[in-house]
Amino acid sequence: MHALLMPLGSAGDVHPYIGIGRRLRARGHHVTLITSGYFEPHARQAGLDFVALGTAQEYQEIMQDPELWHPHKAFRKFAEVIAPRLMPPIYQAIMDRHVPGQTVMAASGNIFAARAAHEKTGIPLATVHLQPASFRSIYEPPMICGLPLLRRIPKACCRAVFMLVDLLVVDRLLLKMTNDFRAQIGLRPIPRFVSTWWNSPQRVIGLFPEWFAKPQPDWPSQTRLTGFPLYDAEDAEPMPADAEAFLQAGDPPLVFTPGSPIRGVDWFFQASAEACRLLGRRGLLLTQYPEQIPANLPDGVRHYPYLPFGRLLPRCAAIVHHGGIGTMAQALAAGIPQLLMPSCNDQPDNAMRLTALGGADQISPDAYQAPRVAHRLKRLLESREVLATSRTLADRICSEDPLGKTCSLIEALLTNCQR
Repeated sequence: MHALLMPLGSAGDVHPYIGIGRRLRARGHHVTLITSGYFEPHARQAGLDFVALGTAQEYQEIMQDPELWHPHKAFRKFAEVIAPRLMPPIYQAIMDRHVPGQTVMAASGNIFAARAAHEKTGIPLATVHLQPASFRSIYEPPMICGLPLLRRIPKACCRAVFMLVDLLVVDRLLLKMTNDFRAQIGLRPIPRFVSTWWNSPQRVIGLFPEWFAKPQPDWPSQTRLTGFPLYDAEDAEPMPADAEAFLQAGDPPLVFTPGSPIRGVDWFFQASAEACRLLGRRGLLLTQYPEQIPANLPDGVRHYPYLPFGRLLPRCAAIVHHGGIGTMAQALAAGIPQLLMPSCNDQPDNAMRLTALGGADQISPDAYQAPRVAHRLKRLLESREVLATSRTLADRICSEDPLGKTCSLIEALLTNCQR
């Protein structure tokens, strides 16, 4: 089997696919990762073939665009700038590597070219969603930025809201672009984007467990959940010597990260460092942009561009982060409390679900001030219920084999098509 894996996004979106690719390769398959050139070193190190969509520098420029992380501007930015640019090269990369009876695709929902290639050639396709927010439901609506009240209104009203969002936003921004591309490759236009075309009709894979988000009656019937993949490409690297010395030199620290690609959040690190001082706790501030770090850090607070979460978090007391699904899953596996500061995309939905499970608390970006952060963290760290819940959830994760389950579902696509 030749598996074409196609993620799109930041490290938290791409690393799970590298983990899947490594497992597929260990099972005897040929694997090609198609994504930003920024991730080529990680893919090559994992033994995967690679097709670059743009350069590492272009990736950095896109990730640093503040509109991509704005609660109300992110989708428009993706639909008008990123998606049209990527459809032709991804489609061509698929067609260049298609061998009938051997090729199978697994792609994020925002890789629209994979869905078009499946329809054009019949290449087996699994649509892969990392987070529950990618699934619409009138029974358990996702917590979407700008639509926080969906869970409080009747189901019929919720359905009407989704239809209105499609009409005024999603279809208006994506439908013409998609149909123009379909016409170029000889496909008929589609009438709707999300409701009739977005997901693969063969298989939809959710990379999260059922206890985190239970499948709803109106999710696609071809959906299967496999669990958090927990793959971090840097976990194969040793902990830097100075970070190792810091971890051994005192009590477990607090970790603070707003997400790997985020810039312009000096206030986050200023308040985080001050919260450590108020609590009398050691802390680690993680960002690849050192200009965001305060010039004078309190004793016991250190800055690092990046540390491997799989190695780091089990040795920490708690983590404060943006609510990204990858960071959340790593912290769940480590069994530590989490303070979440969600702002856009899937983050509010992830935060809502984890808070409901009892292993976390939330704070809004507007309220992220040192005294409030210190108070929330103190309450989390002193709560027996939160600590017990965190350990219980960690035990659940450790008993699962999400990568193996995901690989089996991808393999079955090709097997079923050959019958």
